[in-house]
Amino acid sequence: MKTVPPLLLPFLLLALHGAAGAQPTAEREWMPYKKLVDTTRLGRFYALPAAERDKLDMFIQLQPSGPVDPRTVTLTALRDGTRTPLPLSADGNLRLVPNPDWLTDDVSIVANLPTTVDLAVTPAMNAVVPPGTSWPYAQLMGSVAQANAVMDKISGPFGMFAPTARSVLLKFDQPARLTIQSSTGTRQHATDVKYQIRLLPDAALLAENPLTTVSTRPLAAELESD
Repeated sequence: MKTVPPLLLPFLLLALHGAAGAQPTAEREWMPYKKLVDTTRLGRFYALPAAERDKLDMFIQLQPSGPVDPRTVTLTALRDGTRTPLPLSADGNLRLVPNPDWLTDDVSIVANLPTTVDLAVTPAMNAVVPPGTSWPYAQLMGSVAQANAVMDKISGPFGMFAPTARSVLLKFDQPARLTIQSSTGTRQHATDVKYQIRLLPDAALLAENPLTTVSTRPLAAELESD
């Protein structure tokens, strides 16, 4: 298995770069809000029925050029003189549900970067970790098939380059154990030396949908391709 944390969507080659302006300010215009939503396919993703994407966490990776930590980047939407910070996670990723009222060319995004730094973006996808420490098997492992179906629908002409999700990699911050109690018996998985558990979807378990239990909640559920 090839680990692709997180699963990068096939249109990552369309990474966007803000044009460097002339003013040496601490904050500069980056790109229109609509361009960000359209090019990263966030609009297509959230246009799908919720039941077709409920197991997936789609987000945007920020990739500044040069020695810039993406966790230090701030993005702000400007509309009619109002400033609205965009939600960046602690690891510097952008999770954004498109605002339909902002999908106009007069809503722009500014970044707190010097004009010498470009900021590229790459859309990416993880599985959603279900709440708690117990859940039906398909609630997590159904994310693999759902990811492949979603990528086919939102990738457009880049669909032929889309990776195929094959497995889920659970990441923990300590040794952990996962137990699947099926009709054929109990299956147990322990973390490896990196505190990870890799699960391939099992057709019989997806059909039965038994209870899955973890000894502690994982930090993330990354989709992997081969």
